[in-house]
Amino acid sequence: MNFGQIRDRADQVRTIPLESVLRLSGAQPDRYDKRKWHTPQGVLSVTGAKFMNWNRRRSGGGAIDLVIHLHNLGFAQAVQWLWRQFPNSLCPQPDRAFSKTPLSLPPSDPAKLWRVQRYLVAARGLPRVLIESLIQSGNLYADHRANVVFLLLGKQNNPVGAELRGTTYRSWHGLAPGSQKDLGFFSIPTVPLPAIILVESAIDAISCFALHPQHRCISTAGARPNPRWLAALIDQGYSVYCGFDADPTGDKMARAMSALYPAVQRLRPDQHDWNDVLKAGA
Repeated sequence: MNFGQIRDRADQVRTIPLESVLRLSGAQPDRYDKRKWHTPQGVLSVTGAKFMNWNRRRSGGGAIDLVIHLHNLGFAQAVQWLWRQFPNSLCPQPDRAFSKTPLSLPPSDPAKLWRVQRYLVAARGLPRVLIESLIQSGNLYADHRANVVFLLLGKQNNPVGAELRGTTYRSWHGLAPGSQKDLGFFSIPTVPLPAIILVESAIDAISCFALHPQHRCISTAGARPNPRWLAALIDQGYSVYCGFDADPTGDKMARAMSALYPAVQRLRPDQHDWNDVLKAGA
């Protein structure tokens, strides 16, 4: 089975009710608390799509996570297990790459650009020359709230969205309304290089490129194992490394990505993320 098939099956099986997975796995519901289940791995509490194993202090979300936990399987094996066990529960899912909300990029405000530059260079330790280059190219600008706008570019380098980052005392980040992050990404540089490092944010992409200038650094706009544009990059022969954060979520998503795409290698930052590595070196 190829990477795309595993990815598509994962999109369908992850929403199978946890109670159905537990019953099929031989778990027994608690006599007094309907949210508790007794399993060989210990007592689990289930709330919607989330579960918690109080004996092992492990938690997760979704059917795939639960099968991995109960049966000690890898990501791809868990997807296959669910696919075999619940053939009648599966139906085609809409393509989520296409947003129903029209893209609404915040207008540029050159008067706020000084604050964005100060934040990125002074607070985040990013090289001034890289920031100036991105501003000149139009891939980075300031909006009227002094947020940093990092453009996500798709085919023909057309904007398909934007990562937004606040620069005030309140830490804030998000996406522009209507962003379609499965149709494009923020990268530095925009031109292809033989090797690619995938990271969780635009700031990490700039930080990682400052540390590894021989690589193209791409933001996945959040830790996710199967962006729809990834298979095409791998098929084109690029060496790809997963540089997600050095935390439980980053490690978990990196393992899931490697299960879907065995050619992808893990490149774990020495600090929590690549911006922390850059600032520590500075």
